Amino acid sequence: MSIAALGNRNRRVGLIFFGVAAAMLGLGFASAPLYRLFCQVTGFDGTTQKVTAEQANKVNAVGRTISIRFDGNVAPDVPWTFRPERSTDTIQLGQRDLAFFVAKNNSDKPITGTATFNVEPEQTGQYFNKIQCFCFTEQTLQPGEEVRMPVLFYVDPKLAQDEDAKDVQQITLSYTFHKAEDSPS
Repeated sequence: MSIAALGNRNRRVGLIFFGVAAAMLGLGFASAPLYRLFCQVTGFDGTTQKVTAEQANKVNAVGRTISIRFDGNVAPDVPWTFRPERSTDTIQLGQRDLAFFVAKNNSDKPITGTATFNVEPEQTGQYFNKIQCFCFTEQTLQPGEEVRMPVLFYVDPKLAQDEDAKDVQQITLSYTFHKAEDSPS
């Protein structure tokens, strides 16, 4: 093999490896948004669904009831007290329910937080529909301020037909507040 042919071959192999490395880097940056989108669409990993009031109006309550347990937490760097007003509620599948969480800023400065949420058991996430939630926006609390934060939701009656979820008697809706990136330390 001539030196020129060997140089062309090495250049081609180098370009192929560079292309593979660039593709892997791009996939690495895209994986978090793609995973979030996948979870939102499928309810995977306990991700709830977000629906409009118009969509919720098309759902009718059915006879079966289910218990909803509420849980509230804060990350270690958030100087807040955060809890549900009531720990459980029993609703009919398809019935809208309104739950309140109470947050209080225990620090001497304004703190902006954002809530992440999860539903357990995981297979029920695709049936848990939030119409209105404080978790959709950042929340800023002034020093010593205490607020009530509403969550309007329903559990889709289709849960009763899902082989993996039909025997579930209780769903846990859990929130954890984290300090927003632009919030003062």
